[in-house]
Amino acid sequence: MWRYLVGGIGALLLAGAAIFVVSGRGASPTPSLAAATGAGVAGIAQDAPGLAPPEASARTREEKRFGRYDKDRNGAITSAEYLASRHKAFARLDTNGDGALAFDEWAAKTITKFSGADANHDGAMTPAEFATTAPKRATRPKAKCLCPPPAADQPRDDEG
Repeated sequence: MWRYLVGGIGALLLAGAAIFVVSGRGASPTPSLAAATGAGVAGIAQDAPGLAPPEASARTREEKRFGRYDKDRNGAITSAEYLASRHKAFARLDTNGDGALAFDEWAAKTITKFSGADANHDGAMTPAEFATTAPKRATRPKAKCLCPPPAADQPRDDEG
């Protein structure tokens, strides 16, 4: 029975501590950068406790995205502005510039990759030829040991 009593009291104390911390009474004031370094930062007085660094711009992610599309900065996105990135992508694929996208233009990278992998140029890839089309995986560099080499005059543990 006493276990339940102790558990209940512990839960109440934990809940009270959580309320105390969340309400801000238990939080210690954060020292300013000037107080932490002992020097003023960019003209901030050293005796101004609790000054926080300036906050970032209040522009939201959506406002920034809108700004990227609104090229003439008139507060409205026209159809031409909205489709500009698609026009650029289409123009990159339309290699002959006729305004129509043929299959060979659309699949140019894939056709080039197939031609390069088909070593014997028979129009078909063997499993060995197909293996050359696998995407290249980035290899992780091996971690270098930053430990200093053991001194020559000190015996190693295995030398006893």
